[in-house]
Amino acid sequence: MAEHDNSYKLLFSHKEMVRDLLLGFVKEEWVQGLDTESLERVNGSYVSDNIRDRHDDIVWRVKWGREWLYVYIVIEFQSTIDIYMPLRVLVYVGLLYQDLIREKKLSPSGKLPPVLPVVLYNGKPRWNGPVEMSDLIEFVPGGLSRYCPRFTFLLLDEGAYADETLKPLKNVVSALFRLENSRDPEVIMEIVSSLLKWLSVPEQASLRRAFTVWFNRVFFASRRRANIKESPELQELTEVHAMLAETVAEWKEEWKREGLKEGREEGRKQWGVSILLKQLEFKFGTLNLKDRKRVESADSETLLKWSEKVLTAGSVAEIFG
Repeated sequence: MAEHDNSYKLLFSHKEMVRDLLLGFVKEEWVQGLDTESLERVNGSYVSDNIRDRHDDIVWRVKWGREWLYVYIVIEFQSTIDIYMPLRVLVYVGLLYQDLIREKKLSPSGKLPPVLPVVLYNGKPRWNGPVEMSDLIEFVPGGLSRYCPRFTFLLLDEGAYADETLKPLKNVVSALFRLENSRDPEVIMEIVSSLLKWLSVPEQASLRRAFTVWFNRVFFASRRRANIKESPELQELTEVHAMLAETVAEWKEEWKREGLKEGREEGRKQWGVSILLKQLEFKFGTLNLKDRKRVESADSETLLKWSEKVLTAGSVAEIFG
């Protein structure tokens, strides 16, 4: 997962990605007051009291009205769900606040700025872990709960978004989520075409390159679509588009061959079921529903084995036994 993590960190080191994440996926009223042109990345390395560095955090700040609002983005990619994620994010935010106090980066009133903690999750199972700290703490009646920390993070579970929800957003983060979720080569081609259109100006060269890195390190490396074993290191998103255009037909042909193969295998199995049922009923008479269903649900190898037993078996039970 290291390449996946690193490619995401590269993507979200770009202002456009953070802006589209905020405007497209944070469905809260306060977002309308943001000056997204003021987005500025800040140092993401914090030192806790036990002298452990964190160099992989992505932290941005953005103006809200006349004040600065710190947006803290935690990039987390796990195939399994971490039930202690609220605690982990709470610790990260605490380290951020310690750093802001140490650097005297407070609001004009002397208070700490608000923080938005975001967790991007792209694991295969849908997230069913806690997002609130209170869910991790045993409840004790009688007032003790008021001393427990109250904290939650914004969870963006990429796989939970349907394509029909993401497509109308027309932003670079929705394009990334669609690429992660898509299994249709024509949809992927359409997404890349959109990215090329949105990122066509010279100022977007770095983000185009970041998406190209994602394709090199994640898409082509891990999915192995259409039996792509090795591919050259692509340098530009236009090269990705050209490569996809060349391979879409191969993908479809491969999927067609796989479908035909599955169809032939299913056909052979059905033929085996039909033959065995006729053999059994010819020798032992009408089968009961349980035995019939057992034959119908057997795989091809088992059907062959049972067919060979019909000649010598004295009962249906002996064949299945």
